[in-house]
Parts: sequence; C-alpha cells; structure tokens
Amino acid sequence: MSSSTMVGASSSWSRAMLQISPYTFSAVGIAIAIGVSVLGAAWGIYITGSSLIGAAIKAPRITSKNLISVIFCEAVAIYGVIVAIILQTKLESVPASQIYAPESLRAGYAIFASGIIVGFANLVCGLCVGIIGSSCALSDAQNSSLFVKILVIEIFGSALGLFGVIVGIIMSAQATWPSKTV
Repeated sequence: MSSSTMVGASSSWSRAMLQISPYTFSAVGIAIAIGVSVLGAAWGIYITGSSLIGAAIKAPRITSKNLISVIFCEAVAIYGVIVAIILQTKLESVPASQIYAPESLRAGYAIFASGIIVGFANLVCGLCVGIIGSSCALSDAQNSSLFVKILVIEIFGSALGLFGVIVGIIMSAQATWPSKTV
C-alpha cells in the first residue's frame, strides 16, 4: 500500500468519524456499558454456578454459603446498569446547527469511551470473580476452613469492576454539550 493510499484511508476514517452523529456514539457507549457488563456477569455466574453445582454433589453444605459468589457476579451487571443510567442522564438535546460542533463531538466521544471502559472492565471483573468463585466452591467442598480466605480474594477481584466504574464516571464528566442558545 503506498503512502498516498494510506493518507487517503486515514482521512476517510477521520471523515467518517466526524460524520457519525455524537448521539450515535453516545448510544453505542451506553449499550456497551450495560451489554458487556451483563455478559461479564453471566459468564461469571456460569463459571461459578457450574462448579458450585458439581462440588455440591460431594459436599451439599456448601450450596448456601457459596451463593455469595453468584451475588458478587450479579453485582457486576448492576455496575453496568448504574453507569448506563448515569451516562443516559448526560445526554442533552442541542440545536441541529450544533450537532457536529466540537463540544458535541467531544461529549459523544466521552460517553462512548466511558461506556467502553465500564463494559470491558466489568467483563474482565465478571470473569475474575467467576473463576475465583469457582475455586472457592471447589476448595470449600474439600476444606471448609478455606472459604473465608478465598472469599477475601474474591472481594478484591470484585473491586476491579468498581475501578472501571470510577474511571468511567470520571471520563463521562467531559461530556458537556453546547448551550442551547443559537
């Protein structure tokens, strides 16, 4: 590929990015925040739940206390819902002449980036909590004294999702739309 073709390709990408409505970017960011967070929670629940059911065959006593791991996974989905609501409140209507103003583009990109960060942080958090919850169930079935020790590690794993939420909220503070006066 020649350098002139690469320059043309990069300008077409930048042109495309500038012609997509900032409201579209905002909506996609909000959808990613909630959708990928729920995917992470579901994946974590699947990992934890399947190990919990399997280990409960050997030691039925573990089923009730190991449900806390499933609750930790569910919290990941709740983080995504909370951030999606926060991001939704950041949307404001602007006059048609201001839709592609630099402030509007910055606001749309900020909401988009915030949604991506929260969604993927919660995806990784759900996997982390699910794997640790699985280990907790299996270990508890073997030796009940290990439950609290592994649960503490699971709490630290769930903090990853909170870090993503905090970073997402900080990034969404950049979402200021232009004033409605023309």
